[in-house]
Amino acid sequence: MNDLPAHVARNRAYWNGLASDYEADGRRNWGQEEPTWGIWNVPESQLGVLPESADGLDSIELGCGTGYVSAWLARRGARATGIDNSEEQLATAKALQAEYGIEFPLLHGNAEQVPLPDASFDLAISEYGASIWCDPYKWIPEAARLLRPGGQLVFLVNSVFLMLCMPDDESLAADERLLRPYFGMHRFEWPDADAVEFHLPHGELIALLRANGLQVEELTEVRPPDGSTTRYPFATLEWSQRWPCEEIWKARKRS
Repeated sequence: MNDLPAHVARNRAYWNGLASDYEADGRRNWGQEEPTWGIWNVPESQLGVLPESADGLDSIELGCGTGYVSAWLARRGARATGIDNSEEQLATAKALQAEYGIEFPLLHGNAEQVPLPDASFDLAISEYGASIWCDPYKWIPEAARLLRPGGQLVFLVNSVFLMLCMPDDESLAADERLLRPYFGMHRFEWPDADAVEFHLPHGELIALLRANGLQVEELTEVRPPDGSTTRYPFATLEWSQRWPCEEIWKARKRS
């Protein structure tokens, strides 16, 4: 671990400690016939996160956790690969592979430096993986390197609204107040978690994607449907139906 960047080493230890708390979520997601996304489990039929056809695509999930996104892609015909910083999360992913009979490569490593050749994939995807736990100035260039010309990057993150309005105490819900500045957003550290998150303002994120040869195709600001529930206390349904608490970005590597 000594050769890892400090934030990567901290996040590895943090997620190794949390892995058992996410085993049930992983099993539920592996067992679903239709994918659902984010903290509100909004169905794929509403959001259209995945490509219309994954048959024959080479995909990599950056920060795969329990591997359920890669499993959804594999069921749709993709040649999936996952990489995650936490060996404990990958242990859950491997157990679920055996349980469901769906196998694909799982790499233990840092998604800011993936040990695979350039232009290896048609799709790079991250749901709350590298997309918030890796430095975007490292993982986005790495995703671009891994993609073939015409390949797509898809990632789901907390919204800018949530990051500006969420209290430091994550047991409290976001309200209507701006609690931190928009300009200068990048690195976030919460008092009750020995971990590091990363979030950028929209303008900086678009500029970063473009600088790495990625053209933004779509930004979906997620509005959970009536009756949605979440186990996370930092956003209420009422708040999340007025302001998005999650964003899904799609960008394509220029040919």
